Amino acid sequence: MNKNEQNEVLWLDDAEAHNYPAAESYLSLVDEPREAAQLVERLRKTEETRFKAKDIFRASGLSLLGVSNSHVEKNRKKIRERVPLSPILLVRDTRHGRVVIADGYHRLCAVYGVDEDAWVHCRIV
Repeated sequence: MNKNEQNEVLWLDDAEAHNYPAAESYLSLVDEPREAAQLVERLRKTEETRFKAKDIFRASGLSLLGVSNSHVEKNRKKIRERVPLSPILLVRDTRHGRVVIADGYHRLCAVYGVDEDAWVHCRIV
């Protein structure tokens, strides 16, 4: 296996079942619970798309978590062991001109640490 194949990120076809409630919990902090539930329902129904890791970070305005974070390291280990990751869940915040990472921040940090140009599978509304 060459180095490119070793760093290739594999993705599940859909987010795991626990990712949607996690997204709703987070979104309920930044929006009304009813709106958060509606956004998550839209995320469940939307098609998967892809964006480069570096572009998602730029659009979110968030800082990159380091490898010392246990959740990031757990996901980096999955990448090394070629275990597919769950797509991340994103919401466009047009009022503030950014994207909200509703679920998958640690996965995104892990992917970026492996290859900032990697394509990240996600759902976005």
